Amino acid sequence: MTANNILEQYGFKFGKNGAHSARSMMLVELQTLFSTLNTDATPEQYQSDTCEHNILDKPTLKSRTLTYRHLVDLYGMNCQLPLFRVFRKLWDVDPFAQPVLALQMSLARDSLLRLSLPLIEGTEIGSPIIRQDVQDVLRAPVPERFSPASLKSFAQNINGSWTQAGFLKGRNKKTRAEPKVTPVNVVFALFLAYLEGASGERLLHSRWCNLLGLTNHQLTEQAIAASHRGIIDFKQSGGVTDVRFPDFLTAEEEQWLHE
Repeated sequence: MTANNILEQYGFKFGKNGAHSARSMMLVELQTLFSTLNTDATPEQYQSDTCEHNILDKPTLKSRTLTYRHLVDLYGMNCQLPLFRVFRKLWDVDPFAQPVLALQMSLARDSLLRLSLPLIEGTEIGSPIIRQDVQDVLRAPVPERFSPASLKSFAQNINGSWTQAGFLKGRNKKTRAEPKVTPVNVVFALFLAYLEGASGERLLHSRWCNLLGLTNHQLTEQAIAASHRGIIDFKQSGGVTDVRFPDFLTAEEEQWLHE
């Protein structure tokens, strides 16, 4: 079994396409849907609330169905996926964490959105990011893959997600901003890195922690705060970092890491 296969078992997604070809990360829809169902809700319950009860207030059955499909693409919406199960439980811990948390999950599952990550990380706070910058990033891997109209639409969706998460600000003219990051976001970043095989100090230097834009000291402070709240076990002693995630994975799911 390849590394990507194992990560897919956890809930990561790979490939060339992604939900951002049609929508942004739909933060408001996610907040509305999660407010009506508990953390153990089934895929059928999420689908029923979206498509039958129309709690997201979509005008047609087709738009409700498409909305649900995009939510599944981005988030999984199934507690049988360890990544979604942990994401869903962390969601209720701190409402201020939700915008960045949704982006973190979307990045784990959307290849199109991931293409824009180096651009966002490489842009200084306060510097402008124009739609053309994002289009260029999307075009780079296969220049003739997308039409100009598709590139424009995809870039708008991607900019929308980074804006919803607080990494960009501005309506028409976007500039790089500093998002609100909480201990919950640090926990999820550490967990994503753990699933990718990192451990100890390497967790704090993973791409998922780098995304948050915090110093190593700030990351450590946030992780300690999460540990004090009982979300994770985090210890540092003699230059050794130990991070554990109690009850995040079943014994069988933990074993996947060693396959």
